[in-house]
Amino acid sequence: MAQLWGGRFTKETDKLVYAFNASIGFDQKFLAEDIAGSRAHVKMLAKQRVITDVEMNEILAGLDSIEKDVNEGKLLITDEYEDVHSFVEANLIDRIGAPGKKLHTGRSRNDQVALDMRLFIRKEVKETDELLKKLLEVILSIMEEHVDTIMPGFTHLQKAQPITLAHHMGAYFEMFKRDRLRMKDIHERMNYCPLGSGALAGTTYPLDRHYTAFLLDFYGPTENSMDGVSDRDYLIEYLAALSTVMMHLSRFSEEVIIWNSNEYKFVEIDDAYSTGSSIMPQKKNPDIAELVRGKTGRVYGALMSLLTTMKGIPLAYNKDMQEDKELSFDAIDTTKGCIALFTGMLSTMKFEKDNMLESARHGFTNATDAADYLVNKGMPFRDAHGVIGELVLYCIDHGKAMDDLSLSEWKAICPMFEQDIYDAISMETCINKRLTVGAPGRQAMAQEIASYKKYLQE
Repeated sequence: MAQLWGGRFTKETDKLVYAFNASIGFDQKFLAEDIAGSRAHVKMLAKQRVITDVEMNEILAGLDSIEKDVNEGKLLITDEYEDVHSFVEANLIDRIGAPGKKLHTGRSRNDQVALDMRLFIRKEVKETDELLKKLLEVILSIMEEHVDTIMPGFTHLQKAQPITLAHHMGAYFEMFKRDRLRMKDIHERMNYCPLGSGALAGTTYPLDRHYTAFLLDFYGPTENSMDGVSDRDYLIEYLAALSTVMMHLSRFSEEVIIWNSNEYKFVEIDDAYSTGSSIMPQKKNPDIAELVRGKTGRVYGALMSLLTTMKGIPLAYNKDMQEDKELSFDAIDTTKGCIALFTGMLSTMKFEKDNMLESARHGFTNATDAADYLVNKGMPFRDAHGVIGELVLYCIDHGKAMDDLSLSEWKAICPMFEQDIYDAISMETCINKRLTVGAPGRQAMAQEIASYKKYLQE
């Protein structure tokens, strides 16, 4: 068992205890980050004359050879080592001898793992942001194509008012745009370097923490060494942001599932993103959307697990914090995978324009506009509301949409209706007269799409 400690102990660790304590099974993900941190640390040690330039070069060459051999499959990371830090250090000493033992000067595994996690999460935040940007590009392309595709807007899953598919997609653009802002915020707060914090109280060696932070592309060092080794706020924020991303994807998936149903037939999902039934040959199931919806709970679970782990931990580092990794890794992989698959599904989806339009026409989505018509003729809105309610009942009893009624049928309900009612309640009129910022009207949507294009180009 390769360990970085032992002098204080007279007995070997029980094998079950060793296995329970070890993290090599999951923190080997940090190999690249651990080696990058070690490179920066050893360069700083040489700059500060804690080690010689010759020793620095030997250590750097050894680190390069370890990383190269692992990447090429010549060196395996096994459970012989307690964690990725002991793997790197033990192999470095095997390769270059005594200089390798100086790598850990002025450093603790506490600030080492804190650095590795920050470097890893910083990279993941950037990759998540890039995936979200690709999703937004697909959403924007659908918006541009479907400015005039009319569909019903819903409240309470009841048809409410006519909108366009572009307008509907714009709501999701806003959600995922906010998700990207959260990624930016997380990066801004987390981008400070904990290396040099030591175990908790810094070190007596003349470390240049600003130089180390510079080498690793941080804004600067963390200001308090105890917080530096025990802070996981950035990871909690990231998991909370991923949970919000998954919530947005899950809402979108729920709508895709509904739209894909035989009752709606608003969309046809591409064969590449659908599956069939083992017994029912007619089935074409929206499995990707359903799995995205289902996997959302996994990501929520990782967030709640870390919040629960951190809530009772006194300063500074405690072994409980090793539990920040496995579920977080799973949540990150799950969310990134869901964004990528959903983007592919959405980009290949076919929208059934005629079905959307008919659904809007037969759902009385223009009822509010019919009431507004009477208000514009001088009738109080509350009275107009009652008249249109009576009209809707008539349509339901006779199996008609409002725009299918003859003028005499309109007048039988209220004599104030004239020929111009048909233009007033046409789907196009209902939509395009809504010109306020954020509304579905063509003019408002043109402005929105232009601003989204500019946003994605920045």
